[in-house]
Amino acid sequence: MRIIRLVLILAIGFAGVIGSRWYSYVTNTDSPYNESGIEINSRMPGPLRKWGCDRLHVTFGNMLPPYGCQAGADGREWL
Repeated sequence: MRIIRLVLILAIGFAGVIGSRWYSYVTNTDSPYNESGIEINSRMPGPLRKWGCDRLHVTFGNMLPPYGCQAGADGREWL
């Protein structure tokens, strides 16, 4: 029982850290090309990744989209 509780606490903590890193990336105002942010966002489930890409597009719409937010064959369009 203690092992299950420990694993659950670690999983929730890990999800909280990753979630907060992802949220700070998609709401940032510095650059859409943060490597760890791109990696986290590209591995998010579809609706969360789309929301994150939409947030980045609002802030950085005049720049090329980062990996995970690219649409089209040439990768120059936002999702």
